Amino acid sequence: MKTTVVWFKTDLRLNDNETLIKAIEQSDQIIPVYCFDESHFGTSEFGFEKIGSYRATFLLESIQDLDKNLRKLGSGLIIVKGKPEEEIPKIVKQYNANKVVAKREVAFEEKRTEALVQEALFKIKCELETFSTSTLYHAEDLPFSIKNIPDVFTNFRKQTEKEAQIRPAFETPIKINSPEIETVVIPSIEELGLSFQSIDSRAAIVFKGGENEALKRLNHYFEETNSISTYKETRNGLIGADYSSKFSAWLALGCISPRFIYQKLKKYEQKFGSNESTYWLVFELLWRDYFRFIMKKYNAKLFLQSGIKTNEVQINDTNSINLEAWINGKTGVDFVDANMIELKLTGFMSNRGRQNVASYLCNDLKLDWRLGAAYFEQQLIDYDVCSNWGNWAYLAGVGNDPREKRYFNIEKQAAQYDKNKTYVNLWLNEK
Repeated sequence: MKTTVVWFKTDLRLNDNETLIKAIEQSDQIIPVYCFDESHFGTSEFGFEKIGSYRATFLLESIQDLDKNLRKLGSGLIIVKGKPEEEIPKIVKQYNANKVVAKREVAFEEKRTEALVQEALFKIKCELETFSTSTLYHAEDLPFSIKNIPDVFTNFRKQTEKEAQIRPAFETPIKINSPEIETVVIPSIEELGLSFQSIDSRAAIVFKGGENEALKRLNHYFEETNSISTYKETRNGLIGADYSSKFSAWLALGCISPRFIYQKLKKYEQKFGSNESTYWLVFELLWRDYFRFIMKKYNAKLFLQSGIKTNEVQINDTNSINLEAWINGKTGVDFVDANMIELKLTGFMSNRGRQNVASYLCNDLKLDWRLGAAYFEQQLIDYDVCSNWGNWAYLAGVGNDPREKRYFNIEKQAAQYDKNKTYVNLWLNEK
């Protein structure tokens, strides 16, 4: 009997999951597994938690939802905790599996873990096969090899849009053959070494993890409110659930795929018409792709102070007082402080806010940009390794920005995007 272990990571969905589909096609039975990697729950070299309470809560909800959806199809999720290179081979031995399938990684730490698992599996004569499941465009369909990906997004976008096709999304499986899988016990936040933090009632949106919630949000943004049709006009908003799609958290954990969103968008356009706003969502998904491909191209370089540039950046990286003020919304710059308080109390911040607070940390405080990136890694519900580090390097002037120095005039930005100080007042006035 051919048995395949499906190792779920940041692809916590049944729809458009090539890894799962291929496992079902090639096997008599499959064993779905999620491993809480102990290295994800430590402290980074910058002194921040690798994952904070908000994202961990969202992760636990997403895993619960995945297990529920798997059980509807006759399967279920096995949960293990520890080092994947030790835990995954244990499952392989337990079920006498021939193969492990998983999502392909591109970032440094994730690739290192993948290599360790592959090495451990090789010793017990088991194969690891990986699939690319995170992007809108498949890497193999791009008009250039990864090493030749343009270092300027516009060049990448124009050529990709012109010469590459987006593959159709895979259907959700209708049945999964698995041996009987015991009822799953999801660890608590405390068991993961974290303290539960409730989300402030002023939050723009309350994210709830899982594929079902992702589909609900997609339906809300497209069908129920038609908000997608005004996305380009409203995307720089700061308050409320619908100024932007808010798909990012579900995309980050793979509760929904960009290709599935694209497919739904095309159906929406057939029904309601296309415009600049509907295109702009695809444009943003392409940015997400770009940061993933750039991570694949440069790998560990994107985690260096100098980024993908050769010149060192002049910084004052020892000023912990300035860093603390930035984190706690105590810089004295209202627009920066309001955004940082929102992030601290909710695990989310608008795109406009992110650009401003990052510019302030890099250009005004002259701190090491990686401190900001590492704090975001801890704090954001929608943290995605490629987008986070790619965006921070970009704003620090050591990434893919063709302009030498992108400086945001915070006062001007505040006047433009929060002219009545509604947002600042919301977050700077005590509840």
